[in-house]
This record gives sequence, C-alpha cells and structure tokens, in this order.
Amino acid sequence: MSGRDWVLHVDLDQFIAAVEVARRPELRGRPVVVGGSGDPTQRGVVATASYEAREFGIQSGMPLRTAAKRCPEAVFLPSDPPAYQRVSEQFMATLRRFPVVVEELGWDEAFLGVRTDDPEAMAAQIREAVRVATGLSCSVGVGDNKLRAKLATGFAKPAGTYRLTRDNWAAVMAERPTDALWGIGRKTARRLAEAGLLTVAQLARADPDELAGRFGPVQGPWYRMLALGAGETEVSGAPYVPRSRSREITFQHDLTDRSEIAEHVAALARRVARDVADEGRPAQRVAVKVRYAPFLTQTHGIPLPTPTSDPAEIERAALAVLELFERDRPVRLLGVRAEFRET
Repeated sequence: MSGRDWVLHVDLDQFIAAVEVARRPELRGRPVVVGGSGDPTQRGVVATASYEAREFGIQSGMPLRTAAKRCPEAVFLPSDPPAYQRVSEQFMATLRRFPVVVEELGWDEAFLGVRTDDPEAMAAQIREAVRVATGLSCSVGVGDNKLRAKLATGFAKPAGTYRLTRDNWAAVMAERPTDALWGIGRKTARRLAEAGLLTVAQLARADPDELAGRFGPVQGPWYRMLALGAGETEVSGAPYVPRSRSREITFQHDLTDRSEIAEHVAALARRVARDVADEGRPAQRVAVKVRYAPFLTQTHGIPLPTPTSDPAEIERAALAVLELFERDRPVRLLGVRAEFRET
C-alpha cells in the first residue's frame, strides 16, 4: 500500500455496556450500569456505564450504591467476563483482516500501524467492519505517533474519527489541563499545578532541569515531552502479553479482625499463584490492594527475591505486604496482584 505511515488507535465505545445492550436490545437508550453482582444494594463497583448513565455522573470504579443514588432508574447488570472476552476476540480478528500491524492494548482497544494516503478512509472501513462483525461501534484516533492517536480517540467518541498530529497539536491541546495527556493522572496534575503548571502549553514551556529536580531525572523531563506531543511511532505486532494477574474480593460487611483479613489475603494469593502458573511466566513482584470503609483505597507492593511461580513464596510476599497497611481500620475490599517481568 502506498502512502505515508500512520498510527491508528481503535477503541470500542462503552465496551462492556455495549456488549450487554447488544444482548438485550430492549435496554438501548436506557442508562445501564455493569459491575459486581449487578445488585446495587450489595457492595461492588461500576465496571462500566452506558453513555446514558454517564450523563448522571456515573463513572467506572464508583460504588454501585452511589451509582444507584445518582440514577435510581438505571438498569444494573452483573459482569460477565467470558462474554466480553468472546467479543474482544471477534474485534481483534476483524482488525487483523486489514493490511495493518495490530498491537493489542487490552479487551477493547488496539494500536494499528498503517501505511496509506487516506487514514480517514481506512478508519471508516475499520469502523464498518467492526460494526458488522460485533454489532458494536468503535472510535478511531489518527495520529503520527501513539500518544497523539490515543488522545485523538477521545475527540472521536462516540463512533467517529479524529486526526491529531504535529500540525494541530498546539491548537487542540495547548490550553487543556495537564491531565488531558495520556500518562498524567489527577495526582500528578495536582503536583504540576503546585509548580504553577496548569496547562499543556505551560508544561511544554517548562524548564527540563526544574522538572527533573521536582519530579525526578527521568519522570520530570518525560512529562514535558508528553506536553510536546512526543511519542512512539512503532506499532508492534507481537502477541499481547499481560503485565500481571490479580484477584480481589469485596466484602458485604467490613472486616476488622486482622487474622481474618490475613486469611483472605493468603487465599487470594494462592488463587493468583494458580493464575501465574497457568500463565507460564514467573512473577517478580507482589502487590496488595486494601479498600478501607467507606472508600479509601491504598496499594503497596514488594519485589520477590527471585522471579517465581511458587504459591508459598507468593503467599508469603502478600502477607508481608499486608504488614505495610494500617491495622485499625475496617476493610471492605482486598486484592492481590502478581506482576511479571516486562519483556
């Protein structure tokens, strides 16, 4: 194919909610919330919400009870991961029918390496093929690198195409807050704001040495490069490899007994160890997540002495991490994560 090289970012719109609505067409146009057991009187968090539900301020990670208060008429459904996996496989297979390099980012999104004179036309073909194959809509960001393509998708939603390149970067991004950048979250944005850097343009003009002094010799200058729109241009077709395996449990009643909390962490660690063994790759780090009542979440982790799949070692590490948490607060959720070495 003639033309120049582009990066496309393809993202299924409201993926999990869209799968559920496709299975239940009578829910189309209604606020739909997916998460936990699907019972908002029970503890659990929102996995995803339809656009109609998002209009009420419902977001991923929000307690189901809070979502129900914001939108009592919403339809609440339990998560069904196997169904989402099947649709994801259809989605990725559809993308691979095109003359592109596909780099999976997860269930519902991928970067495509494309050589074409008309990336918007290619995007339109991809969107139609995905619609036919899965019944779902997707949005496509067109960029001259991964960062810009990923951000462009946000402007394309829902079910559209948007181009963001060096040519229009400043016009589109300069006056946006720093957390509009992929790679800068709310906490980092607050720290940048404390340094007087509120917008992408201000961060782009910041002194690299000052950023290094405040945020570290690697991280600080990297934030500035993000603000300049710099990013990788190479799309890898290597198979998607998970970076971690995790398990978690939400309790319907708060846990206060330390020995009971430790028993749950040990059980979760053993389940994660089985996942690690199935993955066939040793873990190199173990992390524990604790969500205290009412809804404060903390995560700590430690490296393993040597990479391992040994259940006893993973359990031992998880219990050691648990000791890093406060002891006198009621716990509503526990999670254990094993992280793999990046390849």
